[in-house]
Amino acid sequence: MQSLAWYARRLRAMTPAEAAGRVRATLRDVVDPALRPLRVRRAHRRARQLTDEETETRLVPAELPVGCWGNGSATAAEQAWARGLAARAQRLADGRHRVFDVDDLWLGDPIDWNRDAKHGVAAPRQYAGFIDYRDFRVTGDAKFVWEPNRHHHLVVLARAYRATGDVAHARAVAAQWRQWLDQCPFGRGMNWRSPLELAVRLINWVWALDLVRTARVVDATLHERLMSAAYLHLWEISRKYSGGSSANNHRIGEAAGVYIGSTYFAELDDAARWRAASRRILCAEIEAQTYPDGGSREQALGYQFFVLQFFLLAGILARRSRDDFPPAYWERLRRLCAFVAALGEGGPYPLFGDCDDGYVLDVDTEPHDVRPWLATAAILLDDGSLKPGDGPMPEAPAWLLGPSSAARYPALAAPRSGRVLESRAFPESGYYLLQGGRVDRPDAVSVVFDCGPLGMGALAAHGHADALSFTLRVGGADVLVDPGTYDYFTYPAWRNYFRSTRAHNTVVVDEVDQSVMLGPFLWGERAQAHCREWTPTANGGRVVGEHDGYRRLADPVLHRRALELDGERRELRVTDELIGRGRHGAAAYFHLAESARLVEQSDQRLLIEVGATRVELVFDRRLDLDVLHGSEQPLGGWVSRGYHRKCASLTIVGRCAYEGRLDLVTRIRWEPGCAAPGA
Repeated sequence: MQSLAWYARRLRAMTPAEAAGRVRATLRDVVDPALRPLRVRRAHRRARQLTDEETETRLVPAELPVGCWGNGSATAAEQAWARGLAARAQRLADGRHRVFDVDDLWLGDPIDWNRDAKHGVAAPRQYAGFIDYRDFRVTGDAKFVWEPNRHHHLVVLARAYRATGDVAHARAVAAQWRQWLDQCPFGRGMNWRSPLELAVRLINWVWALDLVRTARVVDATLHERLMSAAYLHLWEISRKYSGGSSANNHRIGEAAGVYIGSTYFAELDDAARWRAASRRILCAEIEAQTYPDGGSREQALGYQFFVLQFFLLAGILARRSRDDFPPAYWERLRRLCAFVAALGEGGPYPLFGDCDDGYVLDVDTEPHDVRPWLATAAILLDDGSLKPGDGPMPEAPAWLLGPSSAARYPALAAPRSGRVLESRAFPESGYYLLQGGRVDRPDAVSVVFDCGPLGMGALAAHGHADALSFTLRVGGADVLVDPGTYDYFTYPAWRNYFRSTRAHNTVVVDEVDQSVMLGPFLWGERAQAHCREWTPTANGGRVVGEHDGYRRLADPVLHRRALELDGERRELRVTDELIGRGRHGAAAYFHLAESARLVEQSDQRLLIEVGATRVELVFDRRLDLDVLHGSEQPLGGWVSRGYHRKCASLTIVGRCAYEGRLDLVTRIRWEPGCAAPGA
């Protein structure tokens, strides 16, 4: 259970109106169990008359008839997609699910939908509002209960049916729906605890139902039960929209789930009202939760991928149902996609802020890959600058827009490979890209500098203490990285580490974080960062930022950092100024990609190999250097590329004591191939 002190801190982050709302929600939770039978009966009455034929909106393009990719008329790419889907469907039929760090997690036969299968903990089946999902002792890791219950895999099975014509895949979808409805009665257990989880599940139900509709595996009884459950999902989300300090990606996802569900099941009682309200929320939140430059106010790139999918799917359905969103919605969505495309153009996406591997719909080979969604947006918005590469169209646009979109895809823009990388600024969100060389060439270099806010709103829930941190990619490969997130609920020490200042490529003063952690999703005093200078050049440039996070010390310290990239000389110069009066300790952290290997160390010079590239780091002589690799005492030398996935890496720490003012210069040089820098 959370401590009383935690609840007090959480309450202080709320406005009076939000606090009053929380009190009302608590009273609602007290009353709800007694009213549950009445609400279930009402849902049955309102859903009983809705037949499959009354659902007018269809999501599956007409170009995707049953067995569309399982015959000789399909293209080579489509046949390959069908084979991949059949293989994935077979793994699911065998009970092998990929859930976070477990590639073959056995969920049971039949599946136990109320259990953390990884840790073997059965979540309680009491009234959902009374379950403390953050207490591992009560529920196990809540995310290992919720993730399978988002029902992404039902869409995979349904796609396999549609692509191959094998009705066994559709029967598996219907069988699992029956099991879930039997085990998860309305209002009881973890699967009714979070409105966001209901929303993601409902979106997957909508697509799965539309994909298997022609298989006739959903009989009248199952259809009535599904419609009743869909009504209860819509009703429950609509009365519990996240608000106040919690109105982050959850509110967007909840509104998208209601909009998609109430549009698809338009004949349900109250659907028109829910649809109108959710539409207003989506139009408001796409402006409120993103900056004009396209960055997310949550300062967490993983969640930007997440909400991009919600906005895109809602927009696709709006157009298909002749309820299109206004031009301002589509323009902000285009900017959101353009931001993501820009940060990934020089290589892998940086891991700034929290990421829990969340995604909305599995409509491609790798569900965590944002590139198929950018390809879909490029076609839908007729904007070739959003294309993620020069290759053939990914699978996702075929499912969402129809396979004929493959003919439009190549003509959308000039080739990407070989294009010059340009330095770019996103001043509202606080990210600056120093870049040079050409895309997909060995001379490509990309530096992403974080000079933005900690996070969004009173909680800044998904932000990390990473002001003035940066990442470095050379030749499309990571060299210096943001180590990621790793965990939310199971390992508190790891949760705190990956959010801390020492887990980022920046400077720690007096062994304290720039911003003050008050809880796993709550920050107190926070660093305010801003850009002082931005001077891009043809092959790099200079950016200077500063933050005041250490002004709270007894002797205040200002941290100012300048990055200067010379792509022609293959050099990045990092200058740190720590401006104060008294004595302090400083530690500069540099986190290398997990593929990096230490080749040589002498005095203040380290030589690193990253693939075929050699990187030389030369540090200030006042620094005492330490190299961590998979260390637990102290924590350091780790990279997490996914939830509950981590591997050992190199972290270089330079420490010194100083008085008054400290100026540090670090030079990073690189050379493709096997020759050492400067040789």
